[in-house]
Amino acid sequence: MSDGSFERVTDSDKRLHGPRTVIFCGFPAKAHPALATLLDMAGLADVAAIHAVAAQAGETVGTLFQLPGGTGDGVDSDLPRAIIVGGITEKELQRLMGGARASRMQPPLWAVLTPASETWTLADLLRELAAERAALSRSETPSG
Repeated sequence: MSDGSFERVTDSDKRLHGPRTVIFCGFPAKAHPALATLLDMAGLADVAAIHAVAAQAGETVGTLFQLPGGTGDGVDSDLPRAIIVGGITEKELQRLMGGARASRMQPPLWAVLTPASETWTLADLLRELAAERAALSRSETPSG
């Protein structure tokens, strides 16, 4: 499924693909207010926040990005923990990722919406992200 288009995010004003939206996956409802605070602290209070649930795993990522902000708010999600962003700048993404690290939350999988990924199902994207994280972990482990 991977198209080999991984790119490191810089600290630029370059706008990412898609609508100005963040999709949160795998967060319990009790964490949703803290996620809203995280967005606010990153200067992203105006971004549509969508909380995806397992019932949406078969939908395309592009379809989920068209949902209204607030969709799924207050609903527990048992999906793998991930944050998928679109339409924000690289600088804003850096602030969001830094805020997530500073909050000491369980590290999520991260993805940026691309023309290719918006055609994938949410389940396929989450599976690909988990596989990439596992591969990176294996490559960072010193061989003994």
